[in-house]
Amino acid sequence: RQADGRKVLRSSIREFLCSEAMFHLGIPTTRAGTCVTSDSKVIRDIFYDGNPKSERCTVVLRIASTFIRFGSFEIFKPTDEYTGRKGPSVNRNDIRIQMLDYVISTFYPEIQEAYSDNSIQRNAAFFKEITKRTARLVAEWQCVGFCHGVLNTDNMSIVGLTIDYGPFGFMDRYDPEHICNGSDNTGRYAYNKQPEICKWNLGKLAEALVPELPLEISELILEEEYDAEFEKHYLQKMRKKLGLIQLELEEDSKLVSELLETMHLTGADFTNVFYLLSSFSVNSDPSELEDFLEKLTSQCASVEELKVAFKPQMDPRQLSMMLMLAQSNPQLFALIGTKANINKELERIEQFSKLQQLTAADLLSRNKRHWKEWLEKYRVRLQKEVESVSDADAWNTERVKVMNSNNPKYILRNYIAQNAIEAAENGDFSEVRNVLKLLENPFQEAEGFREVQEDAEEEGATATAAACAQETRSRLSYCSKPPLWASELCVT
Repeated sequence: RQADGRKVLRSSIREFLCSEAMFHLGIPTTRAGTCVTSDSKVIRDIFYDGNPKSERCTVVLRIASTFIRFGSFEIFKPTDEYTGRKGPSVNRNDIRIQMLDYVISTFYPEIQEAYSDNSIQRNAAFFKEITKRTARLVAEWQCVGFCHGVLNTDNMSIVGLTIDYGPFGFMDRYDPEHICNGSDNTGRYAYNKQPEICKWNLGKLAEALVPELPLEISELILEEEYDAEFEKHYLQKMRKKLGLIQLELEEDSKLVSELLETMHLTGADFTNVFYLLSSFSVNSDPSELEDFLEKLTSQCASVEELKVAFKPQMDPRQLSMMLMLAQSNPQLFALIGTKANINKELERIEQFSKLQQLTAADLLSRNKRHWKEWLEKYRVRLQKEVESVSDADAWNTERVKVMNSNNPKYILRNYIAQNAIEAAENGDFSEVRNVLKLLENPFQEAEGFREVQEDAEEEGATATAAACAQETRSRLSYCSKPPLWASELCVT
C-alpha cells in the first residue's frame, strides 16, 4: 500500500464491528472506541487483481491494555541463517530486557511479585501464563467459528487478546478447512489450523526470549501446557454449548466430533445449528422429532449452495499441466504448487460432478438420515444427565439457560458487514449502528432494534441513503442462514 498508513472505510467498519462483537461474545479482545471517516480518498486494489478503486480514508481508535505483540520481541532477532534477515534492533539486549520487565511487572504483577528474586523462574511463569491464555483464546474462537485470517507473530497479543481484525470471517457453512482470507492461497490460517499456528507462534516467542528464558525450559512448557489447556477449555465450552451441565464424561469429546462431522456432511450452518439444539427435547415423540429435523435440515446447505462451494477453481488445462509437472519435475512443481492443493481441487471436481445428479429431495433425505443418527446419540447422552438429577424440569430449565448464553443468535457474518458497509459508502451509517446494536446482544433478540434504525434515519441521511437502508431492511433476518450471494463475498 506504498506505506501511506491509511485505512479505508470498508475495513474500518469491519474491524470496529468485529472487535465489539467479540467483546460481547465474552472473548478477550481489543475494543473499538471511535470510527472517524474523512472525505480524503486513497487508491486500493481490494482483491490484488489489478482493479484498484478510490476509497474514503477512515481512522479506527482501538483500545487495549497494551498493543505489545509476540512480534515485538522479534525485533531483536539475530541474523537468520536461512534468509539472512535480522531484526532492526539486533544486539540491543538492554532494550529487550527492559521491555520484558515492563510487560511482566505491568500486565502480570502477580508473577512479578511471586518470583521477584529469580528472573528465570519469573520469565518461565510468564511464558506458561501466556501459553495458557493463548490456548484458551483460540479454543474460544473455534467454539464460535471465528477465523482470524492472518495469525502471524505480529497479530498475537502478549496479554492474550484477539488483535488486528483484517481479513477475518465467522464460518457460515461448517467446513473444518474454511479459509476466510482470499489471499491465503495455501490455507496456512484455515479454521482447523488455528490452534496449531498459535502454538507455532508461541514457539517463535520462546525463541525471541532467549537467553532470558532458556529454550529447553520454554519448549517443555509449551509441550506440557498448550495442547492440554486448549483441549480442556474447548471441551468445557462445547459441553456448555450442548447443555451437558451435570456430568463430564469421556465420551463427550466423541459426541462433539461426531456433531461436527454431521455438520460437515450436511453443510450445516455452524451458528444456527448450535442455537437450535437448545429446543431439542429429550423425550420427544416421533412427530416432535420430525418437526425438529425439519428445522435442522433447513439450516443445511442447498444443492445450489453446495454447487457454489465445490465449484472447481482451476482451469482444466492448468490442472492437467500441474498433474503432469508433479510427475515429470517434482522440484519445479514444489515451487509453484502443493500436492494438498491439487488433491483438494480433484476432490472438488469429484464432488461437483456428483452434485449435478443430486436432487433436492435426495439431499433432504440424506441430511435427515445423518441428523437422525447423531440426535439419537445426543438424546442418549442427555438421558444420562436426566438420570443423575432429582428434578428433571429444573435441570432442563438450567440446560436451556446455559445453552442460550453460550450459543449466539447473532454473529458478524460477512454479508451482514457488507450490508452495513454498502449503506455507509452511500453516506448512511444507520445500518452500522443497527448491526452494532445486534452484536451487543448476541445471545438474544436485541431490544429496540427497529427504534435504533428509525432514529438513525432521522439524522439527515440523504434520500439515496434512506433508500439503501430500506433495501437492507427488506433482506433476510440477520439470524437467518446467509443468502446465496453471500458465498461470493471475498475478503483479502
